[in-house]
Amino acid sequence: MATFPIDPAPLVAVPKSLPQNVEAEAALLGAMMIDERIADDIGDRLSEDHFFEPVHGRIFAAIKRIRKENMKANPLTLRPLFVEDLGMRALGGPAYLAQLTGSGAGLIGARDFAKQIYDLAMLRTLVAVGRDLVERATDTSVEINPRKQVEEAEEALFKVAADNTTDSTVKSFGQAATLAIGMAERAQNAGGNLSGITTGLDSVNAKTGGMHKSDLMILAGRPGMGKTSLATNIAFNAAQRYMRDLEDGIAADRSVGTKVAFFSLEMSADQLATRILAEQSRISSEKLRMGNLTKAEMQRLVQASIELQNLPLYIDDTAGLSISALHTRMRRLQRKHDNQIGLVVVDYLQLLSGSGARASDNRVQEISEISRGLKTMAKDLGVSVLALSQLSRAVESREDKKPMLSDLRESGSIEQDADIVMFVYREDYYLAMQEPTKPMADSNAAVSQKHAEWTTRIQEAAGLSELIIAKQRHGATGSVKMLFESEFTRFSDYAGPATPTTPD
Repeated sequence: MATFPIDPAPLVAVPKSLPQNVEAEAALLGAMMIDERIADDIGDRLSEDHFFEPVHGRIFAAIKRIRKENMKANPLTLRPLFVEDLGMRALGGPAYLAQLTGSGAGLIGARDFAKQIYDLAMLRTLVAVGRDLVERATDTSVEINPRKQVEEAEEALFKVAADNTTDSTVKSFGQAATLAIGMAERAQNAGGNLSGITTGLDSVNAKTGGMHKSDLMILAGRPGMGKTSLATNIAFNAAQRYMRDLEDGIAADRSVGTKVAFFSLEMSADQLATRILAEQSRISSEKLRMGNLTKAEMQRLVQASIELQNLPLYIDDTAGLSISALHTRMRRLQRKHDNQIGLVVVDYLQLLSGSGARASDNRVQEISEISRGLKTMAKDLGVSVLALSQLSRAVESREDKKPMLSDLRESGSIEQDADIVMFVYREDYYLAMQEPTKPMADSNAAVSQKHAEWTTRIQEAAGLSELIIAKQRHGATGSVKMLFESEFTRFSDYAGPATPTTPD
């Protein structure tokens, strides 16, 4: 068996000196102290960490702090801040501040110097990411999980790329107004009440205007309320509308539907597919699972499956995802589909984990990190995020079972980060568990009356569901009634009670 000598050289050639230009840093700081307009302009483009020389970083931070107080930042006003600075002493003491303003070289090319300082800082960050990646990949003393390391490396690289200057995020009023007009035109073209992505439910669209880019929506409910069913319905409706619009010749950017990514941390992909097929073929999901189908039902099932082959709904059923891994997978999926995914569904929020090593020590802080991460993902990728959430058991202890914002589990930041918070509530679910004693032949009138009242209530509530919009950053709160067919796990618009017809 052939053997190979071990190369003592490192796996990655580490540069002897990190990318840096201390002279450019000095020139820029001098210009900022000479011209306060440069200080104000450059102050928001860089941070203290972008400077290679630590003393330069501290000078930059001091200039920003003084300018925020509307004071002039020059060697005289900065001097008291650096009298005890040991790093400054090594450079000659506070007199070094005056030296920086001596040449005035940075006055002409301040923007260019700032860009170079930023770019060099990014390169140094890349070197650090690369070193960390090599160290972790070669350390076999800990758990070996290459896939997780790849995802974490992608996340680290994304953070480097996302650490951009404010130029790309600042919009003029004209640009913002153009976006607002485009949204209004889209709503008008869709027939009104819909400026975002359709939920497939006219009553919900009318209340929310649809689902909008960069929004985090929370859909919460107690077990048995049908929140996963509603989320699945919404995801299917948006994907189906997108598919049909393209078939009708409507451009992707004009469609009120969208491609959808569904991250199912609780159910498998085939279970979700079963729900959708049951809904569309109107076959009981229980029958599908048991395989107890008639010939006609089997034909309907096959037909529905054929029609939905090209449905742009992509399911990731990986369990135990962290918020950073979810973000990484979503970016990867978005690149694969040319940034055309507009809706991300997460089922459900409490099954995600934080990225911190001690996240489990404080569940409230971990949930805060997760909710912030979902909101950040919505903004970074320009998508609408619909995240499902559990409610606390406090609901069950109240006489009125309708959920409130305070019922959100570990609710501190969920309510704060969300643009819309919705609750699914089914009164018939709770009424079914509250059936009074059935009247017997010898029962008194009170027992019979109580049971009769319960029967009337449950008949009126049967098949009805309520979507309570408890928070809406862009509109009013309120509630929407819907029909729910539990046999097919299908929600639909409620047109009101049927009007009895009178004979001619």
